[in-house]
Amino acid sequence: MDDRRIRVLQSFPEPRPTTNPYLIQLVASLPEDVEVVTFSWFRALLGRWEVFHVHWPETLLHGRTPMRALVHQILSLAVLLRIKVTRRALVRTMHNIAPHEQRSRRARWILALFDRWTTLTIDLSAVTIGSLGRPSLLIPHGDYADWFAGQKRETEVSGRLLFFGMIRPYKQVPALVSAFVALSDPDLSLRIVGQPHSAELAAAIETARAGDGRVTIEFGHASDARLVAEVTSAEVVVLPYREMVNSGAALLALSLGRPVIVPESVTTADLGAEVGPGWVELLDTAEPQVSPATLADALHRLRSAASQRSTAPNLQARGWATIGAAHAAAYRAAVRRVRWNFAPRTMSRN
Repeated sequence: MDDRRIRVLQSFPEPRPTTNPYLIQLVASLPEDVEVVTFSWFRALLGRWEVFHVHWPETLLHGRTPMRALVHQILSLAVLLRIKVTRRALVRTMHNIAPHEQRSRRARWILALFDRWTTLTIDLSAVTIGSLGRPSLLIPHGDYADWFAGQKRETEVSGRLLFFGMIRPYKQVPALVSAFVALSDPDLSLRIVGQPHSAELAAAIETARAGDGRVTIEFGHASDARLVAEVTSAEVVVLPYREMVNSGAALLALSLGRPVIVPESVTTADLGAEVGPGWVELLDTAEPQVSPATLADALHRLRSAASQRSTAPNLQARGWATIGAAHAAAYRAAVRRVRWNFAPRTMSRN
């Protein structure tokens, strides 16, 4: 067994209030023999590390202006060349099969290099295994039970539906609002809480609301306390994404004891089987986006299954202690592969 300390560069900077809690919990869960370095371009290009752990490679290529984006793309290419030339390990967590937003031709070329030069993938669900043709380790997304343990819960409001999180085009929030407005039940309400990706998307949501007083909107980043209050006061969380390979938002809602309505996929069906009956209801994806009928049907099925629902969803397979140990094993396997061309088998952490 290799007990030597290993140094891992993560692809995100020093955590801020808006940093994804998944990333913070991951770092906290790693054993002492893994030293974590947070991202900066200086550290990536000149710092000492053996593994570069990348979560969403497209974020490294982003810039607020076209010139900044170009600079970040050139720097990303330089980091990739450093990895290739100096035989460092590139580990990728497969949060998605592909980026959700369109990218320039140059960005797509650099992302293809990320794919080609990945040493090992960490797959959060079986759906992405083998998508890059690289050795992989199946390590599920951890829960949020401990993260929100000290936060005050609110009383559930019957009939309240909630969407929360970063509002991006693929999440189809305007379509959700339009579908809800078409429902005539006066006892239903819809809350939209999150930061829109663009002013145009925010305007589309406001337009879809069409003056319906049952729909309330709070744009902007939600603090942990605000998020817990919103989720626990809802009867159900609705996440009508165009597709769902993995979803931290669904696990967050389940961790706070609220059922979810999500698009039908292999991942969401597996999640429903894992957590137990009555916790995960699937939206029919035969239509390109959520409709009044599919939303009403999913809500009816969820309510009908309430009597089968346990006190809390079963999230035992998503504890962070074992997830941290599994990540440490993945880092070491990746280092062995680049040094000795040793390819680990595809494995799961159960």
